[in-house]
Amino acid sequence: MTTTTMMPSTYPLHRLKVAISALALGGLAVTAQASTDMPTIPSVDGTVVEGDGNDYTLKFSIGTTQSGAQYRGLEYFEDIVEARSKGHIQVELFHSAQLGDDLQAVSALQSGTLEMTAPSTSPLVNMFPEFAVFDLPFLFPTPEVADEVLDGEIGDHMLETASTNGLKAIGWAENGYRQLTNSQIAVTPPEDLDGLKVRTMQNPIHLDIWKTLGANPTPMSFAELFTALEQGVVDGQENPWITIQSSKFNEVQDYATESNHVYTPFITLVSERFWNELPAGYQQLLVDAAEKMGSYQRHVSRTLNDQIKQELMDEGMNITELTPKQVATFQETLSPVYDEWRDEVGGELIDKIRATSRQGSAE
Repeated sequence: MTTTTMMPSTYPLHRLKVAISALALGGLAVTAQASTDMPTIPSVDGTVVEGDGNDYTLKFSIGTTQSGAQYRGLEYFEDIVEARSKGHIQVELFHSAQLGDDLQAVSALQSGTLEMTAPSTSPLVNMFPEFAVFDLPFLFPTPEVADEVLDGEIGDHMLETASTNGLKAIGWAENGYRQLTNSQIAVTPPEDLDGLKVRTMQNPIHLDIWKTLGANPTPMSFAELFTALEQGVVDGQENPWITIQSSKFNEVQDYATESNHVYTPFITLVSERFWNELPAGYQQLLVDAAEKMGSYQRHVSRTLNDQIKQELMDEGMNITELTPKQVATFQETLSPVYDEWRDEVGGELIDKIRATSRQGSAE
């Protein structure tokens, strides 16, 4: 692979045009974004990668919004790939499921009509059953444990597992921890959930979690959720802080519990057809860019989570923070979920993650 020293990157022209357009609309947009500050996108370093003389277009689609941490990570990925390929790879970003939801985007990768996507692992469980480990409750006690698992031997093995069926998996990013909100009660012990109607994804482990806790889990489309909460069809829901705020759930939910009950990553996927068209140098460039994107995106995600949680409290939401002892009570109550799913998810995988968690706690 031939490389040359890369000159410092300039602000991408297409992004400059977007910024100018936003300013032309007046100061309102700037004011609206001012309360939640994202970490600055890092400058691009490294060397220019020489390709094969061909130009490539890379469409990268995600389901989350343009204002979120995931899209911010994609912007960094775009900067790296375009700068280090000297413009021979042009990256086009699509947010808010403009090209389809997670499963539709994955299907497009398999057919070769889309180059990249980064779905949550939950919708991929039917394709890769061991991804269900990310739906188990309280398995990742801290973000640091999640990082060690995803960036280590376990995560590398799972990337290999997902590099089948027309896909190439090249990295991890963060969807984050799910938190409980509801309109009825400040939930502290599991008993507070008795009979509470909680909207969940159509996911068998998630349904089992809330049934075991005594709640009444109600699978429902996310698009229907706000209205269902507003009309009292369901009492509560669970999502990361950023989703709770961006969806304005705090307008119809007085209570939240920082439960951190499920940690979900994003997995960065490339179409195998596109991957095989690229010279080896460009393949490695995508891997390097995905790694840097994942690290930066997690930083953004965690920064935003802290800010947004405080903003929700400032706006009047009653947020309960569980003590370690209270978390342990939830874990004990949910032990039957592990008994039920251990063989199907993979007992050895669960044990390895728990060992990583114990090692992290000891350090």
